[in-house]
Amino acid sequence: MKRYFIFFFLLTTSFLCADVQQKPFEPKDYSNLMGMPGFSDKALQTHFTLYRGYVKNTNTLLSILNDYALNNKERTPQFAEVKRRLGWEFDGMRLHEDYFENLGGKDSVLAKDSALYKRLVKDFGSYDNWKQDFIATGAMRGIGWAILYLDPQSGRLINMWINEHDRGHLAGGAPILIMDVFEHAYMVDYGLDRMEYINAFFENIDWDVVQKRYKQQAGKERS
Repeated sequence: MKRYFIFFFLLTTSFLCADVQQKPFEPKDYSNLMGMPGFSDKALQTHFTLYRGYVKNTNTLLSILNDYALNNKERTPQFAEVKRRLGWEFDGMRLHEDYFENLGGKDSVLAKDSALYKRLVKDFGSYDNWKQDFIATGAMRGIGWAILYLDPQSGRLINMWINEHDRGHLAGGAPILIMDVFEHAYMVDYGLDRMEYINAFFENIDWDVVQKRYKQQAGKERS
């Protein structure tokens, strides 16, 4: 009887361990952006391929880390390097998803009576001041991301330059609007003329998506 109990215990434990295995991340389909003005299909396809690489690499690194854990290799240099790399791949995956999802808008104008517009005016003095600051951020020398963040604790909106996928993010900050300014985002269509790309980006912002993000995160603001 005791042997049967031990066998049942080991079998149950193995099932519980198997449950720990998470499903791999799946790349999302952004083919709805094809034909978007200012973005050639070639440029978008190239960008989608790059994004799928981040998804694949994220899954690969998570699998490797899981194997290290199962084999008690968490204190090895290999574990440390893979763990460090995971932030780059995972953030590259998520930032590209946020970027693609805030594109494809048919109306590039943010409604003046919206809560987001009013907050931009409060924090920057005017919508035009915010836009000028965001464009200046995206036009900075270097490669990275321009991101409009909401600080949920204060409710304040801040434009930030993110030099690497996994460096420079505001602690606790919620990305509201994301613009990719790595060279792969614009060189296929615009060569070195980043400003033309930025203008095309603003013509295609899906403000409904951006406002939804803002409303979801603004509700977390401390009273």
